Amino acid sequence: MTTSPAARDDPSARYAEYLARFAREVGQVKVDGFAKFAGRLIKKLSFEEFTPLYVEFTELHARYQDSVDRGDTINDLVLKLLRDQAASLVLPAPSL
Repeated sequence: MTTSPAARDDPSARYAEYLARFAREVGQVKVDGFAKFAGRLIKKLSFEEFTPLYVEFTELHARYQDSVDRGDTINDLVLKLLRDQAASLVLPAPSL
């Protein structure tokens, strides 16, 4: 994930990055519309839907990275959740 430090602190900037990614990777879709990305059907999120999902994803991704760095065993359910959330946010899926 390549978000600038200022954007991580600014929900509006994070959402603007999401909208730009969505347009570039998926195409023009109305908010609340659906499209395919990374083999999944995803909904274009409103700002109100995006913000809590992005916060949850970044926190879960940080814990996942910590686990990988320590060499912990990763549950397949955690990977599925991360991949689903990454797709919803039009981000690359984390890998081992």
